[in-house]
Amino acid sequence: MEMGYPTPAWVIASRHRIRTQVTQLSWTRSHCRHQTVRFFTSWRPSLPSEKSASAPRASGSDGNRPPHAPDPGTASKPPHQDTATLLYFRLVIEDFTLSAYAKRIADKNEANRRGWGGSMGGKTSDELARDFLRVAHLYRLGILPTEQPHPGTAGLSHWARHDLPRAVDVLKGVDMSALKTLHGRADNIDRLAAAVRATLSAGRRIFLCGCGATGRLSLSLEFLWRQENGNDQNGKSRRDQVRAFMAGGDIALVHALEGFEDHPDYGARHLEQMGFTDGDLLISCTEGGETPYVIGATERAAELSSNPPYFLYCNADSILATHVERFQRVYDNKGINNICLDVGPMALAGSTRMQASTVLQLAVGAALLHSQTSAGPLIEAYIDCIANTDFSFLTDFIAAEAGIYAAGEHLTYRVRDYGITVLTDTTERAPTFSLVPFDQLKERLPAHSLCYVALDDAADPEDAWTRLLNRTPHSLNWPEVDTRTTSQYLNGFDFSAGATAQRQKQIPGRRHHEFRIRRSGNGMELRLQALTHTVPVSGLPELHQHLLLKQMLNIHSTLVMGRLGRYKSNLMTWVSPTNGKLIDRAVRYVQHLLAHAGEAERTYEGVVHRLFVEMERSEPGEPVVLRTYRALLRRSRERTLV
Repeated sequence: MEMGYPTPAWVIASRHRIRTQVTQLSWTRSHCRHQTVRFFTSWRPSLPSEKSASAPRASGSDGNRPPHAPDPGTASKPPHQDTATLLYFRLVIEDFTLSAYAKRIADKNEANRRGWGGSMGGKTSDELARDFLRVAHLYRLGILPTEQPHPGTAGLSHWARHDLPRAVDVLKGVDMSALKTLHGRADNIDRLAAAVRATLSAGRRIFLCGCGATGRLSLSLEFLWRQENGNDQNGKSRRDQVRAFMAGGDIALVHALEGFEDHPDYGARHLEQMGFTDGDLLISCTEGGETPYVIGATERAAELSSNPPYFLYCNADSILATHVERFQRVYDNKGINNICLDVGPMALAGSTRMQASTVLQLAVGAALLHSQTSAGPLIEAYIDCIANTDFSFLTDFIAAEAGIYAAGEHLTYRVRDYGITVLTDTTERAPTFSLVPFDQLKERLPAHSLCYVALDDAADPEDAWTRLLNRTPHSLNWPEVDTRTTSQYLNGFDFSAGATAQRQKQIPGRRHHEFRIRRSGNGMELRLQALTHTVPVSGLPELHQHLLLKQMLNIHSTLVMGRLGRYKSNLMTWVSPTNGKLIDRAVRYVQHLLAHAGEAERTYEGVVHRLFVEMERSEPGEPVVLRTYRALLRRSRERTLV
């Protein structure tokens, strides 16, 4: 049956990169030929005399002519045959170089598709496995609680298919446990709130930084700040006193830019590009506490500003300091304030978009948006809100959306008041479950995202971006690093009210459904097909409303994917191993599945070697973790029979 996602995210991203870069190469080639024609038509060199050939001559004295051109006034003659020949061969060499560069781009993307080391193309799977094992110690993060399976959700994939009420109830319970942990750390949040008050009172700015889910929560908090703040008593705007940025720039709100998080220098560079200066305060969030990009930005902030940055994370200090050297640097840095909010394993192992990002968003949101009040009562009020909100209605919505995708149909989330929260959840489904990410509606692609987002009141793409962020978008514009960081690429995404019609044109012959989420009276109304439900939100702060919707959508989308078989037990078995951290995660999941099947003797190294074999053999969209698990289990049982 057509599930609507035969092509995974990396294929779409790779095709776009190749298409963009080949376009640039074609322009360069044409530009080179054009300049050569101009060269011959505007200047005809004369044969150099023996005297001029032997006499020294200053080069480049006239900026309007090449260094080897004759002086003005010299008699013009037809082009010298040797000069023309050299220029011809120069063009040939440039054509060859550009073609080779295009091939290198394709080879790199193919190597990335196979999951490890873009520069290692052409090596055998055994060689690639040995290459990884030489540096595996940098990526073996299975000791971190946020990477480990939650002991209370081992039956999640089964419940998603056969017992939705239980699945919803268990996931809500894991959320409640994490929130109660945060409540016990409220004094640390008050300390952060004091720094926020002092910074704002001094007229300085606050910067929010994150990567992936923590980057999106940072953008969400800036959105809420700008929504709730106008001018101060002196008529000066307070809206611009808070600025958020994430790895890859604002485009990463739509889809991840692979590899950005692994570069601490990118974080430092981005911080400076945002205009961070002395006196400003940086608040950094990283679920695991080990993200290089966030660490790079934080360390640079400590160098640039006398206002010590804050670094928030969700694993225990003792574990991180023992096993992650880059965290140890931050922990030992007296110019950085650390706040540990260790909430334990995620409901879906490694899916830090769930409990970890919820806790971090509430913690930073309380300090930023409610800095004049104590964090404890605010967090307690939100816990009461979750406890008193009935989540059971989600079961019907989960079954309906999963049924739409199982039938090969598509869905558009139509929103008005909660755009950034809805976009965040729908974006994060792609990397978590290996789905096709949002695409540009003008493109004709072999596969499209299962769902999309349209803002009811947005007149055009530019207006949609402004409404999503509460400001104009910020692009990195680092085309030398990734062409998708440009403003041109960002503006190709259309989340306006017209997106629904565009999507129907882009994907003809398929049914398209709408999921409406909007504020209605004193409630938050959800509509899908014949289903309607209103969640009471009267009197809730905006921060609490967005967090409540976030938690409901996290549970909803996780269980939709569970019904479609996109994870096994509570493991992200459809993870695409495209970098070191994810290779390690894939290996650990294979080991976990083997142990559950009674094959616990498999070594880490042995699983790595088999994983690379299966990565080489796998077709697009296949779950490499499950392929590896089945191959190793089959071999083991064959040996037993022998």
